[in-house]
Amino acid sequence: MSEPIRILHMIGGLDLGGSQAFVMNVYRKINRKIVQFDFVLDHPTERFLEKEILSLGGKIYELPAFNGKNALLIKKRWCTFLDEHTEYKILHSHIRSYASLYIPIAKRKGIKTIIHSHSISNGFGISSIAKEILQFPLRFQADYFFACSPEAGKWLFGEKICKTNKFKVLKNAIDAEKFIFDAQKRKKCRNKFDIDNDTFVIGFIGRVTEPKNPEFIIDVFYEFVKSHNNTKLLFVGDGVLLQDVRNKTRELGLEGKIIFTGARDDTDYLLDAMDLFIFPSLWEGLGISLIEAQASGIKCVCSERIPESAIITDLVEVIDLDKGAPYWAQRISNIRQVYTRINYFKSIVDAGFEIKSTVNYLESFYVRENG
Repeated sequence: MSEPIRILHMIGGLDLGGSQAFVMNVYRKINRKIVQFDFVLDHPTERFLEKEILSLGGKIYELPAFNGKNALLIKKRWCTFLDEHTEYKILHSHIRSYASLYIPIAKRKGIKTIIHSHSISNGFGISSIAKEILQFPLRFQADYFFACSPEAGKWLFGEKICKTNKFKVLKNAIDAEKFIFDAQKRKKCRNKFDIDNDTFVIGFIGRVTEPKNPEFIIDVFYEFVKSHNNTKLLFVGDGVLLQDVRNKTRELGLEGKIIFTGARDDTDYLLDAMDLFIFPSLWEGLGISLIEAQASGIKCVCSERIPESAIITDLVEVIDLDKGAPYWAQRISNIRQVYTRINYFKSIVDAGFEIKSTVNYLESFYVRENG
């Protein structure tokens, strides 16, 4: 039996995030006798998913991160790496900020290149300007252009590219069946975190970084608790702003009201324990956590910055961020009620967010382009 073709994914780090969730959802379901995934990291300390990747047969490599001054080193190390690993015929990059340094190297070596947009913003400040400059050439360099939403594609590649057959929206699909609400899982999860049956649980799942607007979540919860004491916040995730969030929790006297779980990969289990999902992002390429929440049949509130393509059920209420935390808390209070969690599996499938279709497309694509 022939060996599987190996796809090289430039993923940055292996902690949980939108791009990592997408790749792992595909990796778990793809026929690994035909296609295998290997990974390049430039944040070697972020290794939450390492054990699972190795168990699935993947390989993990480390290359230096770009720091604004080491462009020549980046090019040299990528050149050496690809010379040493001639087994790769396809490079799928989920890093955009400095991909313009290594994409041309891969192309010169006859490797098909994919740049995948998972966002619609570089943030703010000088670093964001540098990223804008560095990533602009990608639209002229890569062979194929993928995006998690039409908005993410237009932002990174421009409208012209998005009208070609080299562009494809690959929705951040999920294993929707896994997220069907399960009352037994709800009970088990609540028992684990010592949450009473009648406690109203607001939940958040995501990387604790600037785009997710995590301190605003604490502000909203603080306002909500003023009039709804029997409430807890299940805060799921890790990231560079987690300590700031914890500090704010103490400052506002919310200790004991907020459960910090850290990074978790059992989001279906955690969503079952929640009663409302909050997602006030400053920007999102799509918002896979919001898709998962809808699949779980949970009511959601999100910011107006979320792409329309992520709002696929009547469970979601969109609220402008500039309304402020007290207004958000009032809207949640109005939404708060006992409701029956129903099965939204068909809605997820009809919207194209069930993982099987994405896996089938990518498997065929990789096999074809591998030659």
